[in-house]
Formats: sequence, C-alpha cells, structure tokens
Amino acid sequence: MSSTTDSRFDKPAHGWRRTLFTVIFEADTRAGLMFDLALIAVIVASVLVVILDSVQSIREQWRAVFNVLEWVFTALFTLEYIARLSCVNKPLRYALSFYGVIDLLALLPTFLVVFAPEMGLGYLIDVRILRLLRVFRIFKLSRYSVEYRALVSAVAASRRKITVFVGFVMLVVLVMGTLMYVVEGPPHGFTSIPVAVYWAISTMATVGFGDLVPKTDLGRAIASVMMLVGWGVLAVPTGIVTAEMARRGSDDEPAALPVAQRGVLSMVEPAPTVPAVPAKRLTPAARRRALAQHRRGAR
Repeated sequence: MSSTTDSRFDKPAHGWRRTLFTVIFEADTRAGLMFDLALIAVIVASVLVVILDSVQSIREQWRAVFNVLEWVFTALFTLEYIARLSCVNKPLRYALSFYGVIDLLALLPTFLVVFAPEMGLGYLIDVRILRLLRVFRIFKLSRYSVEYRALVSAVAASRRKITVFVGFVMLVVLVMGTLMYVVEGPPHGFTSIPVAVYWAISTMATVGFGDLVPKTDLGRAIASVMMLVGWGVLAVPTGIVTAEMARRGSDDEPAALPVAQRGVLSMVEPAPTVPAVPAKRLTPAARRRALAQHRRGAR
C-alpha cells in the first residue's frame, strides 16, 4: 500500500515531512507500527464512548467524563488530520480521497455541535444528531486491514454482475408484488402495488415482518415460493464476490517454486540430468581381441 500512497499523494523527498510521512503512512518501521497501533486503540475507544453515550442511564452518570474524552479524541484526530495534510505534497488530493473524507468526518461533528448551536433553527434540525456522525470513525480502521481492501476490490470488480442481479431481483419483486395485489387486494391489507412490492421485498429478504400476511390459499402459495426464492437470492451475491476474490487471489499468488534441498546442497545449483547412454554390447570375437590386448599390455 505504501507504493500506491507514494504515487497518489506524492511522498516528500527529504526533511521532516518525509520522516513524518514514513511514520504515518507506512507501517514497515517500528515507529510506523506503534503509530498505527496507538491510532487503532484511540479509534476503538472513541467509538466505544459514542456507543455508551447513547445509553441514557450511563450518559447521566458519566456525562462529564464522556465530554472530556470526546474533546481529547477530537483533539487527537485533529492533530492526526493536520499531520497527514502537512506531510504530503498533494494535500488536496488526500483531503478529497476516501480516507481523507473519513478523517474529516471523525472530527467535524464535535466542532459543528459547538460552533453551530440551534439559534432558533432547532425545530428544523436537531444539532445533537451530528454527534452520531462520530461513528464514522470506525471506518478509519479500514486502512489497516488488507482483507478489507481485498473485499472492496472484489466487490468493485463484481459490480456489473451484482447490478444485473439486483435488476433481476427488482423485476421479480415487482411482478410478484403486482400478482399478490391482484390475488389478495385491499381487503387483506394489500392496498396498493407499492405496498405489495414492499411485502415481496421483505418476504424475499427475510421471512416477512407479519404486518402483511396473505389470507387466501393462492396468496400463501405465492408467499411460499417467495420464501424459497429468497434463499437462492441471498446466496447469489455471496457466490459472485467469493468467486471474484478467489480469482484475484490466484492471480496475486506467486508461482509455485521447487523445494530446495537442506544444508550445503541448498547452496549449489543442481546439475542438469543427462540421460544414461546404454553400454554397447560386445561380440565374442571383439571380447577375445580386447582380452588379448590387455594381456600384452600387462607383460
């Protein structure tokens, strides 16, 4: 990932900015690894604080502590964001990238809550909702996971197949919803085609929510078919993405290498094998001549 980052954001050639770039964007050094581990711990702790802060009983008891921790986390993420912008030669490109936007969302809600109070517009939008955007900090963990990037690339490579599949599913739910509207009708709760399509989607995706239930025998038969089709519908996208991940994984793996011998023999290149030449068979007369020549030489 470091080579890709170097080319996208233009790694500085020398100086403190290059050192800071190595620590922040690269994890092959001890300082970079420690920075990543510390940042992961801060991200998990901040998201945990957001989750606990949403529980009313816990928030009433630990409100002051949560406020202090929130400002500490915001200050740390602000320093990290400024450091990332300052150590690249193309800060605007990083700010507009996926991770740059996530980094901005991690710290922006706290400042908006403070500097944009309701001021008479509270009835239009509750500013406290902005605090929920802090959950976006969890996406900052994605940059540290190779498996996450592999999954994203596999989904992106399968987007055309998934788009065609989603179009087919929408066609099925539209047809089945319309059919259910004709069969059941308003007396049984299917007051319109959109309502029937909603029932078809909920039935195909799960097993229905119970708010709309077919009453006729034909309607129940259609519902049974929709439930069975739903099992296959859930399996198709998984198969598409899994096949793409397997294909990309096989392309990325290096070719199999021969197993080297152990010890000193592993340092020596094996000599090419030469097929053995079969020995020439001698006739009895040639054997006698060779024996006589050998005796004369011995004398």
